[in-house]
Amino acid sequence: MRYTDVAIVGGGLAGSMAAAMLGRAGIAAILVDPHPVYPPELRCEKIGGEQLELLRKTGLAEPTLRATTLDGEVWEARFGYVVAKKPSDQHGIMYDTLVNTVRAQIPPGVETIFAKASGIACGDERQKIQLSGGDEISARLVVLANGLNIGLRHLIGVERRVISPCHSITLGFDVEPVGRAAFRFPALTYWPKRSRERMAYLTLFPIGGAMRANFMVYRDMTDPWFQQFREAPEQTMCAMMPGLERMMGEFRVRGPVKIRPADLYVTEGHLQPGVVLVGDAFSTSCPAAGTGTTKVFTDVGRLCNVYIPAWLSTNGMDAQKISQFYNDPEKAECEARCRSKAYHLRALSIDNGIAWRGRRWARFLARLAHGTAHAIRRRLLDRSTAPHHAAGSAGQPQHGRPA
Repeated sequence: MRYTDVAIVGGGLAGSMAAAMLGRAGIAAILVDPHPVYPPELRCEKIGGEQLELLRKTGLAEPTLRATTLDGEVWEARFGYVVAKKPSDQHGIMYDTLVNTVRAQIPPGVETIFAKASGIACGDERQKIQLSGGDEISARLVVLANGLNIGLRHLIGVERRVISPCHSITLGFDVEPVGRAAFRFPALTYWPKRSRERMAYLTLFPIGGAMRANFMVYRDMTDPWFQQFREAPEQTMCAMMPGLERMMGEFRVRGPVKIRPADLYVTEGHLQPGVVLVGDAFSTSCPAAGTGTTKVFTDVGRLCNVYIPAWLSTNGMDAQKISQFYNDPEKAECEARCRSKAYHLRALSIDNGIAWRGRRWARFLARLAHGTAHAIRRRLLDRSTAPHHAAGSAGQPQHGRPA
């Protein structure tokens, strides 16, 4: 029997972050996961926007971002034409690299046990976890961060309710130019021309020396389109997105095409003494909406920075304590916003009602106007600085400005 304050079940992104944060705070914790090195998996492959600030609140941002690739600028395109070029703070990273990078920040004082949790018993004071190897852990609090695994939850009466089956499907693969060293763009987001293609968008972004593609679609997994895509991905993409090849030039898909469907679900019966669910263990988000890491960073940040230190400072671990986390305003707002964004993007992409068609065109025109304004401002800025540049470089050979 091992004794600790916090036992974390699941060593994906949420569980590894919790172990690193608690260990750095000097809180006794044990991490349980069957994988000594987290294996490749098609999940989050880039971090940006508000996620960067949430990551900084965990104290793990600096070494984590060093393992990423910053794109710096993203081109947005539709109908085969660039409608906007704008600065970007997207950091590309494969999910297994992200998890293993976070794991490397777990202090030595946090014990990691490479096993499966096979049983759990919870109460107001201490919790007991049974491991696949026969060992047991006694903890004041159990953090369930085991993602889509439902085994342990059933043992304590926690149930999952699917609210949108196969809400979206992500295809992940690498692409490379043919006959050229690189693509023209640093990163690209390509929006569909027609709603009947049942796609949200194609996004291309650098990870290391490769150009990674995430292709987000709304289809049933039995759709023969997926077999067609596996057999001829380049032709299938160009047929769906007329003008794509004009944008990318000749290209080919390199390596395997991984496909991941995503259900939206919520958890019921989760308010239990001594156990708290975080990340996908509590509820899922839509990968197409890009809010998965937003939910994880919010959950783990609030739990480890605010609630666990307060809970451990007093006796007991009853359900009233646990409810404080689930009722946290920041967590609740994040859950509602992520779910709303998932439904909104799906409707905006494939709904053929007049209102949604109007919204699609309004978004396209707004992006076009924004991109045009940004290009004009950049051109004016270039012109305003050109005389100073010329004066400062007298006698030096002049080079043509790239288009």
